[in-house]
Amino acid sequence: MAESNHKEEKQEDKIIPLKESDYLKLKEDAAKAGEYWEKILRLQADFENSRKRQEKDRQDFVKFANEGIILELLNVIDDLGRAVNLAESGHEDLQAFLKGVEMILAHLYEMLKEYGVKAIDSEGKIFDPHFHEALMQEENKDLPEHTIIEELQKGYLLNDRVLRTSKVKVSKKT
Repeated sequence: MAESNHKEEKQEDKIIPLKESDYLKLKEDAAKAGEYWEKILRLQADFENSRKRQEKDRQDFVKFANEGIILELLNVIDDLGRAVNLAESGHEDLQAFLKGVEMILAHLYEMLKEYGVKAIDSEGKIFDPHFHEALMQEENKDLPEHTIIEELQKGYLLNDRVLRTSKVKVSKKT
């Protein structure tokens, strides 16, 4: 029976006497709270839209970040294609062909330099595992131990960070 009385109390609205000025103030505050709630909802929606827009911009940036370098590489590919066509057409001037390939290679190195890529200078230097990868060792009495005798594959830096280590042959004492 106590339980049913409790339910009846919950369903009844209590009437609380209130001064008219307090009632009007509460009504005004409730209206302001409603306005603030609407502003919060709009700001939240604006923030979410802005976040989505920034994410799309970031994805587009990543997607097209290499556009400049790819355009330059397409020019190199065109030059190489012309060189291959010249060789296939039976052009016998080997010196002219070699000169053309050297010019293409120089253009490619210059382009990489513009993007912050530079070769690691290895031959004759002391082996440094941060810049070099030793693939072979060769006995050599004339050179200090761990001197790079030969560069088997060129290494590169990208803005002073190792992009690819140089593959090298290193001297060792007998």
